[in-house]
Amino acid sequence: MLGLKEELLKSIWHAFTALDLDRSGKVSKSQLKVLSHNLCTVLNVPHDPVALEEHFRDDDEGPVSNQGYMPYLNKFILEKVQGNFDKVEFNRMCWTLCAKKNLSKSPLLISDEDAFKVWVIFNFLSEDKYPLIIVPEEIEYLLKKITEAMGAGWQQEQFDHYKIALNTSREGLSAWELIDLIGSGQFSKGMDRQTVSMAINEVFNELILDVLKQGYMLKKGHKRKNWMERWFVLKPNIISYYVSEDLKDKKGDIILDGNCCVEALPDKDGKKCLFLIKCLDKTFEISASDKKKKQEWIQAIQSTVSLLRAGSPAPHKEARQRRKELRQKLLAEQEELERQMKELQAANENKQKELETVRKQLEAAAARAAEEEKKRLQTQVELQDRFSLELEREKMVRQKMEEQVAQKSSELEQYLQRVRELEEMYKQLQEALEDEKQARQDEETVRKLQARLLEEETAKRAELEKWHLQQQQTIQMTEAEKQELENQRMMKEQALQVAMEQLKQLELERKEALEQYEEVKKKLETAANNTKSWKDKVAHHEGLIRLIEPENPHLITNWGPAAFTEAELEERQRSWKGKKATSE
Repeated sequence: MLGLKEELLKSIWHAFTALDLDRSGKVSKSQLKVLSHNLCTVLNVPHDPVALEEHFRDDDEGPVSNQGYMPYLNKFILEKVQGNFDKVEFNRMCWTLCAKKNLSKSPLLISDEDAFKVWVIFNFLSEDKYPLIIVPEEIEYLLKKITEAMGAGWQQEQFDHYKIALNTSREGLSAWELIDLIGSGQFSKGMDRQTVSMAINEVFNELILDVLKQGYMLKKGHKRKNWMERWFVLKPNIISYYVSEDLKDKKGDIILDGNCCVEALPDKDGKKCLFLIKCLDKTFEISASDKKKKQEWIQAIQSTVSLLRAGSPAPHKEARQRRKELRQKLLAEQEELERQMKELQAANENKQKELETVRKQLEAAAARAAEEEKKRLQTQVELQDRFSLELEREKMVRQKMEEQVAQKSSELEQYLQRVRELEEMYKQLQEALEDEKQARQDEETVRKLQARLLEEETAKRAELEKWHLQQQQTIQMTEAEKQELENQRMMKEQALQVAMEQLKQLELERKEALEQYEEVKKKLETAANNTKSWKDKVAHHEGLIRLIEPENPHLITNWGPAAFTEAELEERQRSWKGKKATSE
């Protein structure tokens, strides 16, 4: 009953939205009364004027408003619907109320009756949300069925182009836009109006009237046993047969249920293509026009009985439900994908923020490292200055120690030899320092020379630009002055050429100065390496000298106390003299 209610609401919605609004934007009470009375009539619902009048009392916020009509519609009309009404008549009443206001005034290739059937099909295939629209997938399904009913080929590429244009502007079409699309003949080119009308009617019978199959066949009578031609109409739970296809003179029904069966019969009594429909109370013998029709009818009836046994709806309704479920599933998957994309985007943004934070931290660390490097270089310069001072001081102390050590005994010969070696090392270190100093002076000289050459080149360029400007001014002189200044221009051009040659010469001199600067720079690096080498050698020999120094607290060298005191030296001298006298 819920499905029936939804189908009824769609047609009623069209009728309700077509009613005229008053100045306050509401539907008048008289129009709602007329609509309700007509609905009760076509739906075979008892009409209660008292309840209707009570519900539509005059108040600004009450049921007279657009929203307030739905409670009355549900309570007094839709909940009382039993299904014993003519669906076509109901839809035609709603169509009458809305078609005049909404149907396109431009000429269509379909009749008003065909437009009505397309409108009813739209209500069946449209989405269950308002305002009603039919999505592109259902439009394709409907156009395919109409094309198949016309016996024409489906043009998928043409519809794909139309679908792309449709998706860029909206989600789907309204009922009136669908009527304009089918009535424009865009997808039925080459077909006459009668063929299109027959195709629409066939699709209408299948989707709306639940006609699964129909056609002429012969039926054997139960009393007279004679064969009469009848128009049979197969629906999900019944087979009705009429005198003709206009459905005006109905002759009977074959009620189908899960206990019915159909089977083929051999030819007899001059009748061919026979089959039998068995029901609980009756059996019907029917003769088809040919074997193909016979097989189609047997298969269609068997499929209908199988659906009744399984409790399934009609095939087109089941297919419609599956398409809706598939669209809902795809929509849910798309929403889930969009949610995941948003989460990934948020995660990416967070990661970008983290990377930005790390980058700032690295920049801060690099700045700190640069500051520390600057401090280290400054400390290194201070240590070098301090080392130079210590070196001078140690040199003076060394000279004093050399004067004292020269007066000592031969036992100090090894010590003196080490000292001489150390002196030689210091001399070489001094020479290396002098070379480094000279290299720095040469570098400074080359830099000054390069700067001078650059200044001269800049001056020459300025002079060239000045001459070029004067030449341009000379060219702009009047024709009378041009002949007079021609000689001057030639002289200036010669001077310009001389200046260009001088500029090239200056560039060559600047390149030579750069080469000299590179050579001086290499010499400076060599002198610095030599200085470092001699410093390492001096540091290596410091320990050796400490091992042989005299231990005299009053004799201090740059390596510490001397190896012997004055008393020890005198004692050793007396001992040496005694040994010498004894030997003599």
